Amino acid sequence: MSMHHTPPGETPPAEGSTAEAHQERPDGGLWEHPGILLIAIVLGALMVASFFAARIAGW
Repeated sequence: MSMHHTPPGETPPAEGSTAEAHQERPDGGLWEHPGILLIAIVLGALMVASFFAARIAGW
């Protein structure tokens, strides 16, 4: 019977574990979802344009 002895102070590997250590991806912040930023800019531009269009139309 083959027994793997783990040295004192070390964590033994988990049985059946396929996970490996990996670097976590950094948070993209504002650039993670550029579509949301684009929609916010377009909506803001449309609101300003509609304000001036309403002023020109005499509202």
